[in-house]
Amino acid sequence: MLLKTRGIIVRSVKYSETSVITDVLTEEKGLRSYIVSGVRSKKARIKAGLLQLMSIVDLVVYHRDDKDLTRMKEVQSAYVYQSVPFDVVKGSIGLFMTEIIQKTIKEREENRPLFDAILSYYQFLDKTPHSVANIPLHFLVELSSFLGFAPSETASAALPYFDIKEGVFVKEMPNHIHCLDKDLSFILHALLHLPKEEIHLLKINKSQRKHLLNKLLDYYKFRVENMQAINAHLILQEVLG
Repeated sequence: MLLKTRGIIVRSVKYSETSVITDVLTEEKGLRSYIVSGVRSKKARIKAGLLQLMSIVDLVVYHRDDKDLTRMKEVQSAYVYQSVPFDVVKGSIGLFMTEIIQKTIKEREENRPLFDAILSYYQFLDKTPHSVANIPLHFLVELSSFLGFAPSETASAALPYFDIKEGVFVKEMPNHIHCLDKDLSFILHALLHLPKEEIHLLKINKSQRKHLLNKLLDYYKFRVENMQAINAHLILQEVLG
C-alpha cells in the first residue's frame, strides 16, 4: 500500500549505479529503509539533495509491514534549514544527533512522541540564536527517556554521585571508573530538569563538557544492545574546542 508520512533522513548508501538505500525515521512507522531508484542519474525524479542526512521530508512510500526494505515513490522537503548547513558547529551537532539516532533506535512502529521530540531538536538547533554547545548533552539525556533508560532519582546532598553502570545517583563514589564526580553529577541533574530552550544557561566548561559527553556515551553502551561505535562526537569535540 502507499503510505504518506513525514520523515528524517538518518542514512543513505549507494545501492547501484543510480540508486541508493535510505534509512528514514518516519512519523508513521518508526525507522524504515527504502530503495530510491534513479536518484543518482541526470534525469532523476527525486533529487539527491532531498536525501541528505538530517533532511526533514514529506514522503510517499510503498509500505508492507512484513518487508524490511521497500521503495520510495515521492519525496518533498518539509522543512528548509536556515543555519545548520552554513554553521560548522550546528552542522556537527546535527550529524552527531543523526548518528546517535541511527545506532540506537530500532523501533519499526509508530512512536509519535519520539518522532516529535527528535524533530523538535533539529528545528531548535537550526533556529536558536543562543550557544548550542550543550545541546548534544541534553539530546542524549532526553533521548534516553524515550529509549527506556533515563537516569533515575535526582542528585542531592545525600546522593551526590552518579553511577553510570547502575543508572542511579548514589551516596558514595562507586569503586569503579564508570561514574561521575559531584560536579558532573549535578550538571547531569540540571540536564535532566532544564528544557532545551534554557540549556544555554547551564554553565559548563569545555573539559567538563567533553568528559560528560564521553561518559554519557558509555552510559548508552551499557544499555543499547550491540551498539556500534559512535564517531561523530570526535569531530564534535574538535569544533567545540
